[in-house]
Amino acid sequence: MSNMRWEDFITADPEVMTGKPVVKGTRLTVDFVLDLMAGGTSEAEILRNYPRLTTDAIHACLAYASEAVQLARDVPIRAHA
Repeated sequence: MSNMRWEDFITADPEVMTGKPVVKGTRLTVDFVLDLMAGGTSEAEILRNYPRLTTDAIHACLAYASEAVQLARDVPIRAHA
């Protein structure tokens, strides 16, 4: 990702997707992109299915999530029985 900053690719506007973080210039939310990746969708497939996305935008979603997790100190992890 070199000098890429997630802020260059991710925005939030109360008028777009109820203020959820989205990839700039799209209505694709960061959590949607992350869910695709978590579900096993490859980056190539995401790019093919959503041509307005770029590799940098996908990496920005990951960087945003990484920063959010680092800042979320008090999020409990629930043990599954």
